[in-house]
Amino acid sequence: MIIKGSCCCGKVKFQLNEKPQMMGTCHCSRCRKVGASTIVFVSKESLELVEGREFVATYNPEAGFKYKRNFCSVCGSSLGEILSTEDSFPIAANCFDDDPIVRNQFQEFVESKPLWDIVCEEVK
Repeated sequence: MIIKGSCCCGKVKFQLNEKPQMMGTCHCSRCRKVGASTIVFVSKESLELVEGREFVATYNPEAGFKYKRNFCSVCGSSLGEILSTEDSFPIAANCFDDDPIVRNQFQEFVESKPLWDIVCEEVK
């Protein structure tokens, strides 16, 4: 099984060699602003950065925040934490070209969502 993904301009391409672990949505303002509210958790071993490593940039958060965010330096597409060295990490669901197979299983920081954001009642 191969699941492909890329940034908007196609400079960064990746693939997963196994099904992702899960999908979820974070409604916090930080995830919304970096364009990675819905995320797909993948294992480090399943991810292959096929092309464009040189175009992956990193946003290092200010003190008090933990997660680095990756994006394409050409088109700005959010890539989640695609350069993470953790065993499991999130990739922005919006950058998958193929169906990631998993479906949204959870939502967090729902109390932080803006009024225009509609929460799917079927997802805990």
